[in-house]
Amino acid sequence: MTENVQENPLKLRGISFTEFCSEDTKFMHDVFMDFGFSKIKKHKGKDITYYKQNDIHFLLNAEKKGFSAEFTKAHGPAISSMGWKVDDAEFAKAEAVKRGAKPAEETDFPYPAIYGIGDSLIYFIDQHEGENSIWNSAFEDLDDPIIQEDKGFIEIDHLTNNVYKGTMETWSNFYKQVFGFEEIRYFDIKGVKTALLSYALQSPCGTFCIPINEGKDDNNNQIDEYLDIYDGPGVQHLAFRTRDLVASCDALKGSYIETLDIIPEYYDTIWERVPWVKEDKEKIKQHQILVDSQADNTYLLQIFTKNLFGPIFIEMIQRENDRGFGEGNFQALFESIERDQEKRGVI
Repeated sequence: MTENVQENPLKLRGISFTEFCSEDTKFMHDVFMDFGFSKIKKHKGKDITYYKQNDIHFLLNAEKKGFSAEFTKAHGPAISSMGWKVDDAEFAKAEAVKRGAKPAEETDFPYPAIYGIGDSLIYFIDQHEGENSIWNSAFEDLDDPIIQEDKGFIEIDHLTNNVYKGTMETWSNFYKQVFGFEEIRYFDIKGVKTALLSYALQSPCGTFCIPINEGKDDNNNQIDEYLDIYDGPGVQHLAFRTRDLVASCDALKGSYIETLDIIPEYYDTIWERVPWVKEDKEKIKQHQILVDSQADNTYLLQIFTKNLFGPIFIEMIQRENDRGFGEGNFQALFESIERDQEKRGVI
């Protein structure tokens, strides 16, 4: 991605961390391990553990009091906050508030923060380089770290928000007006029984995207199911980018990680539409990986887990000069989610 040169008012530089919370942090830990994260540090003053895989940084908050503890009581397993890299944290918060954001004062970390989607927190982090990083100042090495070989996941490609019907434009304007995000896609997706609308926004620093979904028509659509379980809007899924999705899927065999079933007929025509894929086509089919392309000789590979933490799941994506979101797969993906809802008796 490239930086939006028109406006980056908060001097945003990317994602510093994603914070998870749950009453069952052991299960979250097990899933992080299965994805290939290493458990390496702990917070110096709180029961918060730091996991890392390349440029993906996760915090697992097991505190019994404080913001994330209360967030867990309200939502169940959740993403309670994110840290976003900026040049100057105090300036970023002041500018965000000036642009309409709500300041957050009761937080678990001593970093400037505002309220984000569903009253989760966005922290502004200006300590993110070398020795001058929060990982060195606020965290210390574990006595018994778990260091393991990564499974190829290198960064967060995008994070998708689910919101109530009629509020997608409000949240889109929040990201645009406060941070300078730019709308790059609009989707109107229809399944067999349900439908949704989606905006895709790109950060002004060009390092990640935020799609925003709202349900359409029937209240049993996948977005409204999320909102009912989560009890409000929030992050529906994170997308991990990998350079080799087939190898990453190979590495996940035998783990907790289950992916959505795709109808076999999907592969009857996909190679006619995207014939230039270089990866092993039989392995792609075996793993039920989805394939899409925005232009000749470009493509992306993607796959989605079933729900892992409450209604939150993970997407895994490989990009070969393709900046899309798998638009050509939306129908197949949407219908696979509907089939999963049918199995669970939701629709």
